[in-house]
Order: sequence, then structure tokens, then C-alpha cells
Amino acid sequence: IAWVLFLPVDYALKNHIMKKATLLRKEFTNCTVVGITGSVGKTTTKELMAHVMKSKNVLCTPAYVNSEMGVAKWLINELSSRDRKEELLLIVEMGAYRKGEIAKLCTIAQPHIGIITYIGTQHIALFGSQEKLQNAKAELVMSLPSDGHAFLNADCKPCAELTDRISCPLTTVGTDGHCSIDAKEIEETGKGIHFKVGSTSYDVPLHGTHNVTNVLLAIAVARHLEIETGIINKQLSTFTPPHSTFAVRKNKEVTILDDTHNASPESFRAAIAWAKSQPANNKILLTPGLIELGNTEDIIHRELGTQASEIFSRVIFTGKHGIDAFAKGYTGDVERLSKQTKSIHSGDLLLCVGRVSEAAINRILP
Repeated sequence: IAWVLFLPVDYALKNHIMKKATLLRKEFTNCTVVGITGSVGKTTTKELMAHVMKSKNVLCTPAYVNSEMGVAKWLINELSSRDRKEELLLIVEMGAYRKGEIAKLCTIAQPHIGIITYIGTQHIALFGSQEKLQNAKAELVMSLPSDGHAFLNADCKPCAELTDRISCPLTTVGTDGHCSIDAKEIEETGKGIHFKVGSTSYDVPLHGTHNVTNVLLAIAVARHLEIETGIINKQLSTFTPPHSTFAVRKNKEVTILDDTHNASPESFRAAIAWAKSQPANNKILLTPGLIELGNTEDIIHRELGTQASEIFSRVIFTGKHGIDAFAKGYTGDVERLSKQTKSIHSGDLLLCVGRVSEAAINRILP
């Protein structure tokens, strides 16, 4: 009863905060806002852009702040004491769990530039279908003003299909040779990824060739904001990946791919593909499985199990979610993490994909 009685008050308070943030943002007439959304790659692209554009007066949303209320509170906190005539570049990550949330975020933040990194199957259970998920992400580019600019990852078919819905200038990035900005000669090195755009070579200390399009999006926006290619290249060469986002580190002589910030079928597949390319003799996968996949959950876990076959000597689930379906695709035994789980060995490669705690990782280290 108390919860029901409080609902109108809660609704009014939230509306007040969002309206306050919207009006405050409008006062900053020299502010350029970049909105970023996508099933995967939002955080990495946001951090890449912030690093590349350090020469500008950049503010970007902190980790896990991408909801309407989170962004509204962040804007109020950051802008309230600033000069309204100050030139600012705001980079705003935008997440959504239902239709209309990104549109609401755009009303609050008023982006001039919109980026869609990838549209996959993450949260499909919440939206009900791939089409509805695509429509939700499209709210960003459809909210841009006519003098704004949209940037899409054209390697992703659902992203490329949004072209007709965009009424402002558009830049596409990709790796197939038919985009505004294309990468070629892509390879994974011991230190990260290497590729060329035109005659310029880039070496970025970020693992996983799937991240090339995220880097291309950062390059494209930086060029649009008139940052010189030499500066972009230099900044990218000193990039540090966000914590727990496809980051490679060593602990007790074990190489760890830490992708525990979040996980989707697409990032899971990318992690498995990356592991396949690595030279370690023993490769171990540690995961809690994936959630919010709706009626595709078992199919996807089984497909991931099949992809993991003959790559990993051990697969360890931290819980029971998805373990049975994964085991149907995997050719060996799938373990469940417990006090009896045997430790791995020095020299092994450990993939941690999904919300795996540091305690769980430490439990199986040598």
C-alpha cells in the first residue's frame, strides 16, 4: 500500500529532475552533444572518443550511467555551476530497456551527433523482437536535428538498414570497402589491433578485431569535429581499455581476458573467436551465461557451446543459468563452480565473459 501511495510522488520527483536537466542543457548554446547507443560497444566507443578528443573540453557519462534518470542527474551535477557560454563536448551513453527511453534521453541531452555501434540480440526478451529492438535504437538518429550528423556501423545489417530513417548527414564505417570510412589490412597483434584507413596505419592497444568498428566510429567523429589525423592516431596509440571491457591482463602467470562489464551473444562470440587465435595450450572459459534473450536463450547457449568446442579444455559456469543448453553444444564436460573446482595452471588462458566476480576468478587461479 505504501509503495502504491508513493508512486505518484516518485513519478513527480523524477519528472522534475528530468525537466530541470532538459532546461539546464538548453542554456548551454555552445555545447555539442554526442549520443551513443547500441547493443554492444557503447562504453568502449565512448572511452575511445573521450581519449581521442582530450584537446577539447570533454565531459562523458561515467560507468553504468546511461538511463534517463542517471543522465539527467549527471547533467545537473556537471552543468549547474558552469558558465552557460562555455564550449563543451558532452559524450552521453544511452541505454534502453523499453521503447521510448532513448527518445526521452534525446529530449533531455539534445544530441547533435548520434552513433549506433551495433544492434544485436541483447535485451531482446525485454523488447519482444529484433525489429522492436532496432526501432528503439533508431530513436537516437531519428531525434537528431537536420544540421546534426549520424554515424553508423554498416558492418551490422540492422544498423545499415536505418539509413532511410535519417534526415541529417550520415557517415558509415565498416570493413567491407563500401563505407564512408573503411578499415583494411586488419590483424590482431600481441599488443592489440592493427589496421589501415586509406594510407594511415593505426595500432591500438585494444584487443579483439570486432573492436575495429568502434575505433572507426571514434575516428569518424573526431574527423567531423576537425581533429587532425596525426593527433587522432597518436591518441589512439595510447588508449587504455575500460576496466573489465575486453581487457587483457595477467595474474599469477595466467593471461586473463576480462570481459565482465557486460555480455551479449555478439561479445561472447567475439571472445571465443579471440581465444581461438591465441597461442596458449590450455584455454578455460569462466561465465555465468547470458540473460534477457527470451525464447532464443537455449538456442544461443547451444550455439555458443558448439563454437567453444575444441577451443577450451575446460568450461566453468558460475551458476546454472544456460549451463544445460551450452553443454548440449559443447563436446566435453561443463563444470559448475564450487569449492571443489580444481585450479587452473600458470601459462593458461582464462576467458571471463559476463558478470563474473573477482572472487570467482581468484578461486580458480593457481
